[in-house]
Amino acid sequence: MSKTNPGRFFEDYSVGEVITHAVPRTVSGGERAMYHALYPARGAVYSSDEFARACGLPASPIDDLATFHTVFGKTVPDVSLNAVANLGYAEGRWHLPVYPGDTLTSASEVIGVKQNSNGKSGVVWVRTTGRNQRGDIVLSYVRWVMVRKRGEGAAPATVIPDLAKAVLADDLVVPEGLDFSGYDFALAGEPHRLADYTVGEIIDHVDGVTVEEAEHMLATRLWQNTAKVHFDATNRPDGKRLIYGGHVISLARALSFNGLANAQMIVALNGGAHASPCFAGDTVRAWSEVLDIAETSAPGVGAVRLRLVATKGAAGVLRGEDGKYDPDVLLDLDYWALMPL
Repeated sequence: MSKTNPGRFFEDYSVGEVITHAVPRTVSGGERAMYHALYPARGAVYSSDEFARACGLPASPIDDLATFHTVFGKTVPDVSLNAVANLGYAEGRWHLPVYPGDTLTSASEVIGVKQNSNGKSGVVWVRTTGRNQRGDIVLSYVRWVMVRKRGEGAAPATVIPDLAKAVLADDLVVPEGLDFSGYDFALAGEPHRLADYTVGEIIDHVDGVTVEEAEHMLATRLWQNTAKVHFDATNRPDGKRLIYGGHVISLARALSFNGLANAQMIVALNGGAHASPCFAGDTVRAWSEVLDIAETSAPGVGAVRLRLVATKGAAGVLRGEDGKYDPDVLLDLDYWALMPL
């Protein structure tokens, strides 16, 4: 009997199954340094212990998306090793900050399956929960992924989960102790507070980053993501390595600092779609649309709901007249972030 893991195929998933993922990961300041080396990330709360303490936190947490990538990466060998594409996200919430020294584990419940009409693949929905060493939930989210079938035989009965279109502002988890009433805008890098933004506003983040093959593979290995399409050029008909979608998310989020420097902590992921594949040599740019604004119960802390779009094209362009994504659009992400009032 083979001792190697070929990965699961679509027929191997059953609704209600809970998958415990290997391998626990203790994060350190090394993850922060590498994250900031890979992406132009400059958020003050994630860069400075002293700035974070001035905002009521015990120290500077690990970047929220680094937590996401770490939890996500654990799921890949069990959920998307044989994936054709990662399709979307919903109902994501960051429950607790993660600090250097915390150990993260992941588990996923299969909540939906649907075979595609071609009979060669299907879509699998999972709800993933990341916990720290105390068993506390730090992150939870739903994602769905297209997975190859092993053969052309029978498939599991279709179950499509009913997912919320967005996390309600009242359900956002604000980290304990967070206080922006004495927020230092000069040190944060921009003077803009929540009151300076209006719903419907479009922000062009101006800068761009050309993706290199080596950096995306380094990033994907950092998160222990083993999906074949990111490393093995023979795994796709076009002979290209597919850039990990999370790499595009982090690039776009980091680029959004220019115009949204004070959108400090991501607390919810309402939805997301990887609209087109990204490959080495593509230059990624980003723009944001303000979707909603809300207050929280924490002193000086508000919440802004943002659409973050990563694109190879122009700011503000999302869909064509046919309602389909513009071919240059790589990512359409809907999230909540905390910002000083």
